[in-house]
Amino acid sequence: MSEFDAATAAVQAALDAGARYADARVMHRRYESMSARNGDIEELAQHESIGLGVRALVGSGWGFHAVPELSDAAARDAGRRAAAIAAASARVPGPPVDLVPVEAAVASWASECAVDPLGVPQSDKGDLLVGATATMREHGADLAEGLYQIWDTTKWFVSSEGHRIDQHIRECGGGISATSIGDGETQRRSYPSYRGQYGTTGWELVTALDLAAHAARVAEESRELLTAPECPSGETDLILGGEQLALQIHESVGHAIELDRILGWEAAFAGTSWLDLARLGSLRYGSELMNVTIDPTIPGALGSFGFDDEGSPAVRRDAVREGRWVGVLAGRDSAAVAGLDHGGSVRADGWARLPMVRMTNVGLEPGPHTLDEIIAATDDGVLMDINRSWSIDDKRLNFQFGCEVGWEVKKGRRGRMLRNPTYTGIGPVFWRSMDMLSSETVAWGTPNCGKGQPGQIGHTGHPAAPARFRGVRVGVRA
Repeated sequence: MSEFDAATAAVQAALDAGARYADARVMHRRYESMSARNGDIEELAQHESIGLGVRALVGSGWGFHAVPELSDAAARDAGRRAAAIAAASARVPGPPVDLVPVEAAVASWASECAVDPLGVPQSDKGDLLVGATATMREHGADLAEGLYQIWDTTKWFVSSEGHRIDQHIRECGGGISATSIGDGETQRRSYPSYRGQYGTTGWELVTALDLAAHAARVAEESRELLTAPECPSGETDLILGGEQLALQIHESVGHAIELDRILGWEAAFAGTSWLDLARLGSLRYGSELMNVTIDPTIPGALGSFGFDDEGSPAVRRDAVREGRWVGVLAGRDSAAVAGLDHGGSVRADGWARLPMVRMTNVGLEPGPHTLDEIIAATDDGVLMDINRSWSIDDKRLNFQFGCEVGWEVKKGRRGRMLRNPTYTGIGPVFWRSMDMLSSETVAWGTPNCGKGQPGQIGHTGHPAAPARFRGVRVGVRA
């Protein structure tokens, strides 16, 4: 039977078994990745899966069941099992579950893709990684690594409210890194990010990265870091490059505004949130330069889609406007509990996983400056870029991050390279100190966001540009 027929049969079976609402999602995903080390291919991975996942709502209880086949019997059995699980869940007293209204859509959507990444010969993709890692070795790297990853996903969604949506989403990206080893010291430089850059687009993204052109510089900088002076400690002005600021947004804004965390529904894997829903619309999150949007409509960004996994259409919304917290990432049920009128941020990482609130593209709107202007306006500070390590508490409040590289900024000029740069802060205090923000925005892609139990890996996007923060503690205290 067709994918839509299987999803329809599962939904009907759940309704026949007593569900007051049901939806079903068929997902077919193909994945390919390749890695190279020191001029040789290290690993080629390929896998493919297809299956059906069904959600059912009985009373105040959700149920979910998934099967790896699309026969009529299997689909109907999955629907009945999902309803039975929901009924069992509903026996535990709990608040009523409602869903914010969403117009039932009959639609198709596909991401933009000029060059099918799975259609590019593996020999060409391998030659790219082999050549870049060989160049890094020639320029002094002790360990030279490169990788790419590709996901090709088709979804078919049906709901008891009348949804019938299919989507084709192609994602890819890659990057390189060079590690140099010295006397008691190991340093790494990466391009374009510590795990590469990714987007909801075709192989043209990887081509535009031009990994080979950056291989020599990356290796040479990794060696230079071995003898660079240590990042000083103390309070100073901090300039963050766009890639590091993207991670800062992800950890201290994106996760904090997930409504399931705020409500306490998601706590076991990675904590809750410091935000109090009663202060939505009034809390001062950051400076007036801080304008954060939730926008799954950005062409090519990794958190983009046409519809989320509840059938809600992709819509741009504000999370922070002129420094004030005004919006959250939500699903239809969590939004209803909170008295909000929108969801639109629910996804699952596969057919066998329950959809949950996930980041889409959560990022900063551009500011009025350039990086050069920010440096020129800084009398004494440190510029840091490319993430190396991160740590944040389970309320997404107190954090410490390390970067691959830093530079002194003195009297408006970039000076010496610094090794092992770190900075620490408290989320709202940190964001309120932002006083300069660049217009040079890149939609950075994060393909490895973990959440949930069983664990799910989400793909998120974070538009970000370099910015300056005043009076930040950097370095390690003696």
